[in-house]
Amino acid sequence: MSTIISTVVIFSILAAMLALILTLADRTIGNYGEVKLKINKDKVHVVEGGNNLLSTLRAQKIFIPSACGGKGSCGYCKVKVTEGGGPVLSTELPWLTKDEIKSNVRLSCQCKVKQDIEIEIPEELFNVREYSTYVVKMEQLTNTIKHLRFDLGEEEIHFKPGQYVQLKAPAYEGSPDEVYRAYSVASSVNDKHAIELLIGYTGGIATTYVHQHLKKGDSVHINGPYGEFYYHEDDGGPIIFAGAGTGMAPIISILQYMADNKIHRKAVFFFGAKTMDDLFLVDRLKDFEETLYDFKFIPALSREESPEWTGERGRVPDSISKYVEKGSNYSAYLCGSPAMIDSIVHALTEKDIPLEKIYYDKF
Repeated sequence: MSTIISTVVIFSILAAMLALILTLADRTIGNYGEVKLKINKDKVHVVEGGNNLLSTLRAQKIFIPSACGGKGSCGYCKVKVTEGGGPVLSTELPWLTKDEIKSNVRLSCQCKVKQDIEIEIPEELFNVREYSTYVVKMEQLTNTIKHLRFDLGEEEIHFKPGQYVQLKAPAYEGSPDEVYRAYSVASSVNDKHAIELLIGYTGGIATTYVHQHLKKGDSVHINGPYGEFYYHEDDGGPIIFAGAGTGMAPIISILQYMADNKIHRKAVFFFGAKTMDDLFLVDRLKDFEETLYDFKFIPALSREESPEWTGERGRVPDSISKYVEKGSNYSAYLCGSPAMIDSIVHALTEKDIPLEKIYYDKF
């Protein structure tokens, strides 16, 4: 019995010593003190060392896009680190090309700020702002997709149709940390005091927060706008839109922009879904068919077995092969999963649509 007690005492002492060592290490080795963060050679911030570059910038109200919330799984948060970033980590390599590595591009969520550091970012990111909003509308469109409207109050947001914002999901039961996730804006650029989003439930931290915890009237923080996917004013000729699920959001925003500005371009929207239950905002798209210059909405269902469905069956690339004439002067705007986008791009290039006229947002 005494042996057991002695063993327990020894292990308890060792555990206490280990905890003390870790605490001291955190206070010494992990305490980098204040360091200088220089941005674009002329903006200097004094910051606390030890955090990753993404969160350090966020603390200075400088927001870098990060669709995965800083988990190193999207590759969006790239910045150029010209000095003080340390070696490239193995977690960054899958997201960086050889040319990017040579040019000192890093994932800001993986790069730690341990010493004075110098970086370069696009100047437009200094125009990104964080907004304190509250939910004024929450509508269930399908079993998995919600349509939300956030009021910005007296604040205004200025974005290009097709861009996205990041929504902050605060800590909640089962999720101890706050996270940011990217969602395309579904509202009109003229609606400057509000933001509308389409958010599908995936079981992730942010979508669980939205679908199971967020309520009408709740306060929410949103920052943006971001993104290189948007309507291009200098393009002429007809347009192909294609997407699935919440990939409809940026396309709705672009279509509304075309309607508001009376843009006379022929356009067709190929939308992929599994069954009739997965279709949503159909009435609004039918309204676009009535109000736009020359617009057609073509949904394609891949798993619908009911004879009531008389529309297209199969996948979006099948519809493109059927309806798009080869050699036409189309531009294309695509939004959806990487696999879907890749298959649509292949179908479009088969129709001789050049890659430089195909714009897409993979999520």
